[in-house]
Amino acid sequence: MKKKLAIIGASFDQKPLFLKAKEMGVETHCFAWEKGAICKEFADHFHPISVIEKEQILDICQKIQIDGICTGASEICVPTVCYVAEKMGLTGNNYEDSLIFISKFLMRQTFSKNGVNSPRFTIAEDEVDVTGFNYPLIVKPSICGGVGVTRVEKEAYLKDAIERARKHSFENKAVVEELVTGSEVLAAHCISWKGKHHIISINESESLEASHQKIAYHHPVKLDDKDKVHSEIRKSLDALNIKYGASEVEMIITKDGKVFIIEVNPYMAGESMHLLVKLSTGYDYVKGVINVALNKFEEPVLTVNKYSGMYYLREDTEWVRHIIENKEDPEQEIIEAVFINNDEVYLGSEGYFIYQSDRKRSWKP
Repeated sequence: MKKKLAIIGASFDQKPLFLKAKEMGVETHCFAWEKGAICKEFADHFHPISVIEKEQILDICQKIQIDGICTGASEICVPTVCYVAEKMGLTGNNYEDSLIFISKFLMRQTFSKNGVNSPRFTIAEDEVDVTGFNYPLIVKPSICGGVGVTRVEKEAYLKDAIERARKHSFENKAVVEELVTGSEVLAAHCISWKGKHHIISINESESLEASHQKIAYHHPVKLDDKDKVHSEIRKSLDALNIKYGASEVEMIITKDGKVFIIEVNPYMAGESMHLLVKLSTGYDYVKGVINVALNKFEEPVLTVNKYSGMYYLREDTEWVRHIIENKEDPEQEIIEAVFINNDEVYLGSEGYFIYQSDRKRSWKP
Protein backbone atom coordinates (compact mmCIF):
# COMPACT_ATOMS: atom_id res chain seq x y z
CA MET A 1 0.00 0.00 0.00
CA LYS A 2 1.29 3.46 -0.90
CA LYS A 3 2.47 5.75 1.88
CA LYS A 4 0.48 8.99 2.11
CA LEU A 5 2.32 12.29 2.49
CA ALA A 6 0.73 15.67 3.24
CA ILE A 7 2.66 18.62 1.80
CA ILE A 8 1.72 22.05 3.12
CA GLY A 9 2.03 24.77 0.50
CA ALA A 10 2.00 24.72 -3.30
CA SER A 11 4.60 27.29 -4.32
CA PHE A 12 7.60 26.83 -6.59
CA ASP A 13 9.73 25.75 -3.61
CA GLN A 14 7.43 22.82 -2.78
CA LYS A 15 7.67 21.44 -6.33
CA PRO A 16 10.75 19.23 -5.68
CA LEU A 17 8.87 17.47 -2.85
CA PHE A 18 5.96 16.53 -5.11
CA LEU A 19 8.20 15.33 -7.92
CA LYS A 20 10.42 13.28 -5.61
CA ALA A 21 7.45 11.76 -3.77
CA LYS A 22 6.00 10.63 -7.09
CA GLU A 23 9.35 9.10 -8.02
CA MET A 24 9.35 7.27 -4.66
CA GLY A 25 5.81 5.93 -5.19
CA VAL A 26 4.37 8.07 -2.38
CA GLU A 27 0.80 9.42 -2.60
CA THR A 28 0.74 13.19 -2.08
CA HIS A 29 -1.93 15.44 -0.59
CA CYS A 30 -1.39 19.15 -1.17
CA PHE A 31 -2.93 21.81 1.10
CA ALA A 32 -2.87 25.43 -0.12
CA TRP A 33 -4.94 28.29 -1.52
CA GLU A 34 -6.02 27.32 -5.02
CA LYS A 35 -5.10 30.70 -6.49
CA GLY A 36 -1.46 30.60 -7.50
CA ALA A 37 -1.05 26.95 -6.47
CA ILE A 38 1.78 26.09 -8.84
CA CYS A 39 2.07 22.54 -7.48
CA LYS A 40 -1.60 21.64 -7.81
CA GLU A 41 -0.91 19.75 -11.03
CA PHE A 42 1.88 17.70 -9.41
CA ALA A 43 -0.14 16.50 -6.41
CA ASP A 44 -2.20 13.32 -6.39
CA HIS A 45 -4.86 15.11 -4.34
CA PHE A 46 -5.34 18.86 -3.89
CA HIS A 47 -7.17 20.39 -0.90
CA PRO A 48 -7.91 24.14 -1.35
CA ILE A 49 -7.41 25.23 2.25
CA SER A 50 -5.22 28.01 3.63
CA VAL A 51 -1.93 26.68 5.01
CA ILE A 52 -2.60 28.35 8.37
CA GLU A 53 -5.91 26.52 8.95
CA LYS A 54 -4.21 23.83 11.00
CA GLU A 55 -7.38 22.40 12.62
CA GLN A 56 -9.11 21.92 9.25
CA ILE A 57 -6.00 20.36 7.77
CA LEU A 58 -5.65 18.07 10.78
CA ASP A 59 -9.24 16.90 10.36
CA ILE A 60 -8.65 15.96 6.71
CA CYS A 61 -5.29 14.35 7.44
CA GLN A 62 -6.90 12.20 10.14
CA LYS A 63 -9.61 11.06 7.73
CA ILE A 64 -7.03 10.29 5.05
CA GLN A 65 -4.72 8.69 7.63
CA ILE A 66 -1.55 10.24 6.28
CA ASP A 67 1.81 8.66 7.13
CA GLY A 68 3.80 11.90 7.20
CA ILE A 69 3.70 15.65 6.69
CA CYS A 70 6.25 18.24 5.55
CA THR A 71 6.82 21.53 3.71
CA GLY A 72 9.60 23.26 1.85
CA ALA A 73 11.02 26.78 2.13
CA SER A 74 7.92 28.31 3.70
CA GLU A 75 8.06 29.33 7.34
CA ILE A 76 4.34 30.17 7.54
CA CYS A 77 3.62 26.47 6.84
CA VAL A 78 5.87 25.18 9.62
CA PRO A 79 3.45 25.50 12.59
CA THR A 80 0.75 23.60 10.70
CA VAL A 81 3.21 20.82 9.85
CA CYS A 82 4.27 20.54 13.50
CA TYR A 83 0.69 20.77 14.79
CA VAL A 84 -0.63 17.97 12.58
CA ALA A 85 2.40 15.75 13.22
CA GLU A 86 2.09 16.23 16.98
CA LYS A 87 -1.65 15.55 17.07
CA MET A 88 -1.33 12.44 14.90
CA GLY A 89 1.82 11.05 16.54
CA LEU A 90 3.86 11.46 13.35
CA THR A 91 7.51 12.42 13.03
CA GLY A 92 8.00 16.15 13.56
CA ASN A 93 9.06 18.94 15.87
CA ASN A 94 6.98 20.28 18.77
CA TYR A 95 4.23 22.70 17.86
CA GLU A 96 5.08 25.13 20.67
CA ASP A 97 8.69 25.24 19.48
CA SER A 98 7.52 25.98 15.94
CA LEU A 99 6.09 29.32 17.10
CA ILE A 100 9.65 30.28 18.03
CA PHE A 101 11.01 28.99 14.72
CA ILE A 102 8.92 31.47 12.73
CA SER A 103 9.43 34.52 14.95
CA LYS A 104 12.69 36.38 14.34
CA PHE A 105 12.35 38.06 17.75
CA LEU A 106 11.60 34.91 19.76
CA MET A 107 14.40 33.14 17.92
CA ARG A 108 16.84 35.90 18.88
CA GLN A 109 15.68 35.69 22.50
CA THR A 110 16.18 31.93 22.50
CA PHE A 111 19.67 32.29 21.06
CA SER A 112 20.53 34.83 23.75
CA LYS A 113 19.28 32.55 26.55
CA ASN A 114 21.25 29.59 25.23
CA GLY A 115 24.56 31.29 24.51
CA VAL A 116 24.27 31.26 20.72
CA ASN A 117 26.28 34.10 19.24
CA SER A 118 23.96 36.34 17.20
CA PRO A 119 23.62 40.07 16.36
CA ARG A 120 22.37 42.66 18.84
CA PHE A 121 18.62 43.14 18.30
CA THR A 122 15.42 44.74 19.52
CA ILE A 123 11.72 44.60 18.64
CA ALA A 124 9.93 47.53 17.00
CA GLU A 125 6.21 48.23 17.23
CA ASP A 126 5.06 51.88 17.38
CA GLU A 127 8.42 53.02 18.75
CA VAL A 128 11.91 51.59 19.00
CA ASP A 129 14.98 52.40 21.07
CA VAL A 130 18.25 51.75 19.25
CA THR A 131 20.46 53.68 21.64
CA GLY A 132 23.94 52.20 21.48
CA PHE A 133 23.30 50.35 18.22
CA ASN A 134 25.81 50.82 15.43
CA TYR A 135 24.68 51.56 11.88
CA PRO A 136 24.05 50.08 9.37
CA LEU A 137 21.05 48.19 10.75
CA ILE A 138 18.92 45.44 9.27
CA VAL A 139 15.15 45.80 9.68
CA LYS A 140 12.96 42.78 8.96
CA PRO A 141 9.40 41.59 9.68
CA SER A 142 9.18 39.62 12.92
CA ILE A 143 7.24 36.86 11.16
CA CYS A 144 7.64 36.57 7.40
CA GLY A 145 10.37 35.27 5.14
CA GLY A 146 12.44 37.33 2.75
CA VAL A 147 9.99 40.18 2.10
CA GLY A 148 10.16 43.63 3.68
CA VAL A 149 13.82 43.39 4.72
CA THR A 150 15.78 46.66 4.53
CA ARG A 151 19.36 47.69 5.16
CA VAL A 152 19.35 51.06 6.93
CA GLU A 153 22.47 53.19 6.70
CA LYS A 154 21.40 56.04 8.99
CA GLU A 155 18.72 57.03 11.48
CA ALA A 156 16.75 59.18 9.02
CA TYR A 157 15.64 56.05 7.12
CA LEU A 158 14.86 53.86 10.12
CA LYS A 159 11.21 54.81 10.63
CA ASP A 160 10.24 54.09 7.00
CA ALA A 161 12.07 50.76 7.11
CA ILE A 162 10.23 49.74 10.27
CA GLU A 163 6.85 50.66 8.78
CA ARG A 164 7.66 48.64 5.66
CA ALA A 165 8.70 45.61 7.71
CA ARG A 166 5.62 45.80 9.94
CA LYS A 167 3.33 45.78 6.90
CA HIS A 168 4.87 42.48 5.84
CA SER A 169 4.74 40.91 9.31
CA PHE A 170 1.85 38.70 10.38
CA GLU A 171 2.00 40.26 13.87
CA ASN A 172 2.69 43.87 12.79
CA LYS A 173 6.12 43.94 14.42
CA ALA A 174 9.64 44.43 13.11
CA VAL A 175 13.01 43.25 14.35
CA VAL A 176 15.88 45.71 14.23
CA GLU A 177 19.38 44.29 14.47
CA GLU A 178 22.94 45.40 13.94
CA LEU A 179 24.45 44.40 10.63
CA VAL A 180 27.33 42.02 11.17
CA THR A 181 29.91 42.39 8.43
CA GLY A 182 32.28 39.60 7.63
CA SER A 183 34.41 38.03 4.99
CA GLU A 184 31.97 35.15 4.59
CA VAL A 185 28.16 35.00 4.45
CA LEU A 186 27.22 31.35 4.73
CA ALA A 187 24.26 29.00 4.96
CA ALA A 188 24.46 25.46 6.31
CA HIS A 189 22.05 22.85 4.98
CA CYS A 190 21.27 20.27 7.63
CA ILE A 191 19.00 17.35 8.35
CA SER A 192 18.16 16.16 11.86
CA TRP A 193 16.92 12.88 13.25
CA LYS A 194 16.11 12.36 16.94
CA GLY A 195 18.15 15.45 17.81
CA LYS A 196 21.28 14.41 15.90
CA HIS A 197 22.19 17.09 13.36
CA HIS A 198 23.86 16.16 10.08
CA ILE A 199 25.51 19.11 8.33
CA ILE A 200 25.32 18.17 4.66
CA SER A 201 26.81 21.22 2.95
CA ILE A 202 27.66 24.86 3.63
CA ASN A 203 27.39 27.40 0.85
CA GLU A 204 28.63 30.95 0.44
CA SER A 205 26.80 33.73 -1.33
CA GLU A 206 28.08 36.30 -3.80
CA SER A 207 26.67 39.84 -3.79
CA LEU A 208 27.03 43.06 -5.75
CA GLU A 209 29.01 45.67 -3.86
CA ALA A 210 26.77 48.59 -4.80
CA SER A 211 23.34 47.09 -4.05
CA HIS A 212 24.30 44.19 -1.71
CA GLN A 213 21.96 42.11 -3.89
CA LYS A 214 22.77 38.40 -3.84
CA ILE A 215 23.56 37.22 -7.34
CA ALA A 216 25.01 33.75 -6.77
CA TYR A 217 25.54 30.82 -4.41
CA HIS A 218 28.48 28.43 -4.35
CA HIS A 219 28.90 25.01 -2.67
CA PRO A 220 30.92 24.12 -0.67
CA VAL A 221 32.80 26.80 1.25
CA LYS A 222 36.27 26.13 2.59
CA LEU A 223 36.37 26.80 6.35
CA ASP A 224 39.44 27.79 8.37
CA ASP A 225 37.92 26.31 11.54
CA LYS A 226 35.35 23.72 10.52
CA ASP A 227 34.85 22.34 14.05
CA LYS A 228 34.10 25.80 15.45
CA VAL A 229 31.54 26.56 12.75
CA HIS A 230 29.86 23.15 13.04
CA SER A 231 29.70 23.51 16.81
CA GLU A 232 27.90 26.87 16.54
CA ILE A 233 25.47 25.45 13.96
CA ARG A 234 24.56 22.52 16.19
CA LYS A 235 24.25 24.82 19.22
CA SER A 236 21.67 26.95 17.37
CA LEU A 237 19.63 23.89 16.36
CA ASP A 238 19.73 22.52 19.91
CA ALA A 239 18.70 25.91 21.31
CA LEU A 240 15.56 25.84 19.15
CA ASN A 241 14.89 22.19 20.08
CA ILE A 242 14.91 21.10 16.45
CA LYS A 243 14.83 17.31 16.49
CA TYR A 244 13.66 16.32 13.02
CA GLY A 245 13.84 17.40 9.42
CA ALA A 246 15.70 19.87 7.26
CA SER A 247 17.03 23.24 8.35
CA GLU A 248 19.03 26.08 6.88
CA VAL A 249 21.32 27.93 9.29
CA GLU A 250 22.35 31.38 8.06
CA MET A 251 25.54 32.79 9.53
CA ILE A 252 28.37 35.26 9.08
CA ILE A 253 32.02 34.66 9.88
CA THR A 254 33.85 37.87 10.65
CA LYS A 255 37.40 38.62 9.55
CA ASP A 256 38.66 37.67 13.02
CA GLY A 257 36.94 34.27 12.81
CA LYS A 258 33.92 34.92 15.02
CA VAL A 259 30.75 33.05 14.00
CA PHE A 260 27.41 34.90 14.21
CA ILE A 261 24.20 32.91 13.70
CA ILE A 262 21.80 35.17 11.80
CA GLU A 263 18.78 32.86 11.79
CA VAL A 264 17.64 29.28 11.44
CA ASN A 265 15.03 28.34 8.85
CA PRO A 266 13.40 25.03 9.88
CA TYR A 267 12.94 23.65 6.39
CA MET A 268 14.83 22.74 3.23
CA ALA A 269 15.93 25.92 1.50
CA GLY A 270 14.36 26.91 -1.79
CA GLU A 271 15.92 28.44 -4.93
CA SER A 272 16.99 25.00 -6.24
CA MET A 273 19.37 24.70 -3.28
CA HIS A 274 18.54 21.01 -2.99
CA LEU A 275 20.03 20.50 -6.46
CA LEU A 276 23.22 22.36 -5.55
CA VAL A 277 23.55 20.19 -2.45
CA LYS A 278 23.17 17.03 -4.53
CA LEU A 279 25.62 18.21 -7.19
CA SER A 280 28.30 18.96 -4.60
CA THR A 281 27.75 16.05 -2.20
CA GLY A 282 25.70 13.39 -3.96
CA TYR A 283 23.11 13.48 -1.17
CA ASP A 284 19.46 13.48 -2.22
CA TYR A 285 18.23 16.16 0.17
CA VAL A 286 14.61 16.07 -1.00
CA LYS A 287 14.38 12.30 -0.52
CA GLY A 288 15.91 12.74 2.92
CA VAL A 289 13.20 15.24 3.91
CA ILE A 290 10.44 12.91 2.75
CA ASN A 291 11.98 9.92 4.51
CA VAL A 292 12.16 11.83 7.80
CA ALA A 293 8.46 12.71 7.50
CA LEU A 294 7.65 9.05 6.79
CA ASN A 295 9.70 7.91 9.79
CA LYS A 296 12.29 5.96 7.81
CA PHE A 297 15.41 8.09 8.03
CA GLU A 298 18.67 6.92 6.52
CA GLU A 299 21.91 8.52 7.72
CA PRO A 300 23.35 10.74 4.97
CA VAL A 301 26.17 9.31 2.86
CA LEU A 302 28.09 11.87 0.82
CA THR A 303 29.31 10.24 -2.39
CA VAL A 304 30.40 13.27 -4.43
CA ASN A 305 33.06 15.92 -3.77
CA LYS A 306 32.48 18.68 -6.32
CA TYR A 307 31.73 22.37 -6.53
CA SER A 308 28.34 23.65 -7.63
CA GLY A 309 26.73 27.04 -7.89
CA MET A 310 23.89 29.13 -9.20
CA TYR A 311 23.80 32.59 -10.82
CA TYR A 312 20.67 34.74 -11.31
CA LEU A 313 19.74 36.83 -14.31
CA ARG A 314 18.47 40.24 -13.23
CA GLU A 315 18.59 43.79 -14.46
CA ASP A 316 21.95 44.29 -12.77
CA THR A 317 23.39 40.93 -13.92
CA GLU A 318 22.57 41.14 -17.61
CA TRP A 319 25.87 39.39 -18.43
CA VAL A 320 24.29 36.14 -17.12
CA ARG A 321 22.08 36.10 -20.23
CA HIS A 322 25.07 35.23 -22.42
CA ILE A 323 25.92 32.24 -20.20
CA ILE A 324 22.36 30.91 -20.40
CA GLU A 325 22.26 31.38 -24.17
CA ASN A 326 25.53 29.44 -24.51
CA LYS A 327 24.72 26.70 -22.00
CA GLU A 328 25.78 23.95 -24.43
CA ASP A 329 29.39 25.13 -24.35
CA PRO A 330 31.19 22.32 -22.45
CA GLU A 331 33.73 24.77 -21.02
CA GLN A 332 30.94 26.46 -19.06
CA GLU A 333 30.14 23.19 -17.18
CA ILE A 334 26.46 24.15 -17.05
CA ILE A 335 24.02 21.60 -15.62
CA GLU A 336 20.83 23.64 -16.00
CA ALA A 337 20.08 27.04 -17.53
CA VAL A 338 16.67 28.57 -18.12
CA PHE A 339 14.88 31.81 -18.84
CA ILE A 340 11.79 32.36 -16.68
CA ASN A 341 8.73 34.00 -18.16
CA ASN A 342 5.91 32.78 -15.96
CA ASP A 343 4.60 32.70 -12.39
CA GLU A 344 7.58 30.68 -11.20
CA VAL A 345 9.75 33.81 -11.04
CA TYR A 346 11.42 34.20 -7.67
CA LEU A 347 13.77 36.77 -6.17
CA GLY A 348 13.03 39.05 -9.10
CA SER A 349 15.06 36.88 -11.48
CA GLU A 350 14.44 36.43 -15.20
CA GLY A 351 16.45 33.24 -15.32
CA TYR A 352 19.38 31.37 -13.84
CA PHE A 353 22.09 28.84 -14.54
CA ILE A 354 23.56 26.09 -12.38
CA TYR A 355 27.05 24.68 -12.74
CA GLN A 356 29.03 21.70 -11.42
CA SER A 357 32.81 21.64 -11.53
CA ASP A 358 35.97 20.31 -9.91
CA ARG A 359 36.68 23.91 -8.87
CA LYS A 360 34.74 26.93 -7.73
CA ARG A 361 33.67 28.86 -10.81
CA SER A 362 33.15 32.62 -10.86
CA TRP A 363 31.61 34.56 -13.71
CA LYS A 364 32.11 38.31 -13.75
CA PRO A 365 31.15 40.90 -16.39
